Amino acid sequence: MGSSIYRNENLVLLRLLRQYRTESGMTQGEFARALNRPQSFVSDMERGSRRLDLIQLRDICDVLNISLLDFVSRFEAELAALEQ
Repeated sequence: MGSSIYRNENLVLLRLLRQYRTESGMTQGEFARALNRPQSFVSDMERGSRRLDLIQLRDICDVLNISLLDFVSRFEAELAALEQ
């Protein structure tokens, strides 16, 4: 397996994070403030230069008003669609 940064799973994760944020209407700065983080945290996260743990992903989902389970379900559905 290659670097996880370039795996389909990571690319889907990054796309979903940015898509959910933009659909929420939040800028990176607004999103960062809601997470109590600097704007660079969101920028690094969306570029893939910052890895997330499960707790951080759960916090992100809370700010975006989606459940972690819904996020993971959509993530898995998008991966399945890529594999077809």
